[in-house]
Amino acid sequence: MAVEVISLKEITKFQSRAEEFFPIKWYQEMLENSPVYYDEATNTWHVFKHKDVLEVLTNYEYFSSVGTRTTIPVGADNKEGSLPEKTNINFVDPPDHRKRRSLLSAAFTPRSLKNWEPQIQQITDELVDQMKTKSTVDLVNDLAAPLPSIVITDLFGIPIHDRMQFKEWVDILFQPIDTTKKAESEWKKQEAAKAYYQYLYPIVVSKRENLADDIISDLIRAEVDGERFTDDEIIRTTMLLLGAGVETTSHLLANTFYSILYDDTSVYQELRENLDLVPKAVEEMLRYRFHSSKRDRTVKKDNHLLGHDLKKGDVVVAWMSAANLDGDVFENPFTLDIHRPNNVKHLTFGKGPHFCLGAPLARLEAKIALTTFLQAFSRIEAIPTFDLEKNLTDSATGQSLLYLPARIYS
Repeated sequence: MAVEVISLKEITKFQSRAEEFFPIKWYQEMLENSPVYYDEATNTWHVFKHKDVLEVLTNYEYFSSVGTRTTIPVGADNKEGSLPEKTNINFVDPPDHRKRRSLLSAAFTPRSLKNWEPQIQQITDELVDQMKTKSTVDLVNDLAAPLPSIVITDLFGIPIHDRMQFKEWVDILFQPIDTTKKAESEWKKQEAAKAYYQYLYPIVVSKRENLADDIISDLIRAEVDGERFTDDEIIRTTMLLLGAGVETTSHLLANTFYSILYDDTSVYQELRENLDLVPKAVEEMLRYRFHSSKRDRTVKKDNHLLGHDLKKGDVVVAWMSAANLDGDVFENPFTLDIHRPNNVKHLTFGKGPHFCLGAPLARLEAKIALTTFLQAFSRIEAIPTFDLEKNLTDSATGQSLLYLPARIYS
């Protein structure tokens, strides 16, 4: 079934990359003046308040993940880049969703996280050690970008020399379609999907005969109600995991360091003096600085649940990042506060049946990365000449940092 991708740029109409990177004024305006908004040009509804976003995300009897229009393009539109039905969890409702998610969950158990922690720590140590030889670092390319890419390929059980090739494929596959060069963008995605598929196929075949302690082997072992993954399904499923496990975590890490440098310069020293605050800081960064979290749903049957007459087939976009700034839930929502007692109520990872499967891994990577960096460097300073507008790029998570320089002190 062909799916139409809705362009959010037609709705937000941001005037610069920097405004899209941190659209706090737009969210504030929508929360105050248009909490439930209908956009005529795209024929879409938009909700911003915490309670309304929760309603849309959790009430799948009225708001379905199945539809012919979406705001979230995933992968490529060829066979190699498409999700197998068995693991297409983003565009299906319960009860079918439960079985598909259960198969995927086999690779993301609490036991897995505990086993992975030493690997993630070792990779982080290596990256931070390399930074110790410099006085000025690029927090994106020295840490935020390579860490999630190296971690996920390591957890997949991929040869070490091919790690950065995976990052290149991810950058292409999960880049938003450039509407001015649609054919070229789609062709690049198709070629990246083919190259990824051809690379991974022999690795999966080999692992089936020699199971190891890695995600691909876990997917091979996974079985729910007698169903198991084929080699083809595993390859295409790992593409989904790549997008979820690399792009979003990289965005979180980069934004965290940007916030430490530019939102509140006192945070770094406070965290350094009390590392127990790091998990709370990560949650606050997810609430305050992850500003492109959203999901779309299709109305299943006519209803008035959001205070407006919604018709079957209407598309509703739930802006989780705006809900994270709702003053009805969070006190002084437009300020960064790493001591905020209820920041775990943020909706960045979603809610309900479709809560992000990779959330525990993202949190673990962010906690390890921030803690290791804090232990290694006594102080961090912004570079006065840094131009935010010139160092942003389109990504699946909105505007992402390409480069973030900082001066560091041992």
